[in-house]
Amino acid sequence: MMSNSSFFLLLIGCTLVTFIPRIIPFLVVRNFTISKPVEKWLSFLPVCIFTGLIVESLLKTDGGSSIGINWEALLATIPTILVAFLSKSLLTTVLFGVVCMAVVRLLL
Repeated sequence: MMSNSSFFLLLIGCTLVTFIPRIIPFLVVRNFTISKPVEKWLSFLPVCIFTGLIVESLLKTDGGSSIGINWEALLATIPTILVAFLSKSLLTTVLFGVVCMAVVRLLL
């Protein structure tokens, strides 16, 4: 069993390890100005990361070298993409996607 003081020390340590890599870059670059080309390039990063996460969830492996399609995720992704284009709202899209995935898993 872990004592209360050990637990709180562990909690503080984990908090520092989590926040330091997130806070230091903001403190270092807050006085820098970014050129317009770099700013434009950086604006594409969220889209690229989001696309990578979606594609990764749509593919599945059997532990070997073959890659297949995760049909459950694909069935939930198609209507979610339509809602994303129509609503242009991240919150609406995420909530709709979660509900779609829940319905797909319930029915299949």
